Amino acid sequence: MSPQIKYAYKRHNTWIYRRTYPKALQPLLGSALKQSLKTGDATQAKARVAELNQTFAKVVAEAQDSMPRQGDALGSSPTETSSVLPTAAQAPRLGVTRPRYQRVRLVGDGLVAELAQAYLAEVSQRLRPGSYKSVRFALELLTSHLGNQQVGALTQAQGREVLGYITQLSPNVRKYREGKGATLPELATLSREQESTTLAPQTQARVLKQMSQFLDWCVGEGELGANPWEALKVKDRPEVHPHGMLSDAQVRILLSAKDRVLHSALLFGLLTGMRSGEICGLMAEDITGKGNLGRFISIRPNRVRLLKSKAAEREVPLHGILEQLLDTALPKSGRLFPHLSVDRVVKRYALLRRRHPELSGTVFHSTRKWFITQCERTGVPEHFTASLVGHHSARSANKLTYGLYSAGISDDQKREIVDGVRLPDWEGTS
Repeated sequence: MSPQIKYAYKRHNTWIYRRTYPKALQPLLGSALKQSLKTGDATQAKARVAELNQTFAKVVAEAQDSMPRQGDALGSSPTETSSVLPTAAQAPRLGVTRPRYQRVRLVGDGLVAELAQAYLAEVSQRLRPGSYKSVRFALELLTSHLGNQQVGALTQAQGREVLGYITQLSPNVRKYREGKGATLPELATLSREQESTTLAPQTQARVLKQMSQFLDWCVGEGELGANPWEALKVKDRPEVHPHGMLSDAQVRILLSAKDRVLHSALLFGLLTGMRSGEICGLMAEDITGKGNLGRFISIRPNRVRLLKSKAAEREVPLHGILEQLLDTALPKSGRLFPHLSVDRVVKRYALLRRRHPELSGTVFHSTRKWFITQCERTGVPEHFTASLVGHHSARSANKLTYGLYSAGISDDQKREIVDGVRLPDWEGTS
């Protein structure tokens, strides 16, 4: 038999508060103050009844104070008050906050899909678009298979099952019409049917890591006691397969093609070692003259793009060929390449590869590798080249002496390095 609590009763194992308002105030307030106490425990219910009794007293007091003012304003006697009470829309707002009780949720009760949405909303504020897209893809795979599961019910066996499906995915599975909205097991089946290639071990490891990082976030948010997938690993050793470095012969092919979209950007990549995103975000206002040292360009975050790291923020002298390009072909204000984006650079270079099979195995980023190779072959110290291309300095094993105490190489040294880079002879060289 449940205990007795004044102004409360138990229904379906939950205590409900109900206390009737004075009859004179019922036309204004309604018949009673009623609210669920959101608990089945009698001790908690008694404490919450005490809080609501205080709220009830405040509501009654404010309502009684407002009644005479309404009667006086209307010029009616106390006996007439009930007949001239305002409607619900006209009634005064009482400055009393009713306590709100949240239903208790046990650790692990949250659904994977709901928590994934909260996680994505948080990481979208700190990740760049490309990184966020990668995380979103991993969590879409997870929620398509286990979205309706409680996060606390996830097991290591399920993690191994998910990893097994990931290892079967092909790189292009989402591009198939049947892949739209498909679950992870369906995508694995579709991959086996359509292609013989699968995601590289490095990509598989990244997808698994992003799922595991989500579960680590659940632990930090108090939604999960421990990450059950922490020990899972991709069996195949992840290997990096870097894209090829351009040879001089391939550079001649690229420049002789004089591609209307990429030609100027290719020259910047070959003669400065800039990344494609850095080139796409260049502004005419970033160019400054330094007397007899010529013109330099400041690579820094702007409204068009961010930078990969703090080390990527730098000043690079412009080669004579690029200075000539600025004077003859590029805008004098705003973006130097207003119609370029990283996506367009990638797709346009792929078109060049199809037109010129000799470029097979290279990407736009290979221009950066070519520049670094030219610096090495002309005897430039590695930490000098690091300053020019925006890498963390490799000047000392502990990165202390030069990394913290040096102001870096001088503009004269930078100019000497850049002027030492020579493009191979190609059709159209002036």
